[in-house]
Amino acid sequence: MRNWDKPPPKDDDEEDFGPSRTENRRNALDILKLANQLVELPPSRIPKLNLPEDIIDEIGRTRKVTAHIARKRQMAYLAKLMRRHGDEAFADARAALGEDRDRQRQEAAHMHRLEAAREKLLEGGDSAMGELFDKHPELDRQHLRSLVRQARAEREANKPLHAFREIYRILKELEAASDE
Repeated sequence: MRNWDKPPPKDDDEEDFGPSRTENRRNALDILKLANQLVELPPSRIPKLNLPEDIIDEIGRTRKVTAHIARKRQMAYLAKLMRRHGDEAFADARAALGEDRDRQRQEAAHMHRLEAAREKLLEGGDSAMGELFDKHPELDRQHLRSLVRQARAEREANKPLHAFREIYRILKELEAASDE
């Protein structure tokens, strides 16, 4: 057997070379993504995130840059400063941004449920309205039926969807009232 066919010998005390180049790049891109999210936040939210002072100042400078390449360069510099501080300095910011994403997902899901209920009313006819009236007996039946007729007519005539939006608003108010 030739020497290069043999696997290299296993040492019990193998050296730890640290993170690989791929891991370093992935971490750098994560920091850059966090930097982008921080720059996009409203200025009033930044002081609440418990960030280092130099990072807060640099976020302010980065916001002022509008040219594409210059902004990209400034973002890279901000990410470089953030890497110097380490992950523990940005734990609060990551947690706050994670909560924002969860809240946005919940709001989007809520909006989609209301839109589906509105479509069910427009396409379902009397059975969908009957279910809604059973859940909410205080609802003005005549007004809702006229809104549904108007919304169907607006949709067919390609007119502005005023009644369509009004139905959504009513459903939103009903859900808010039932949550309380």
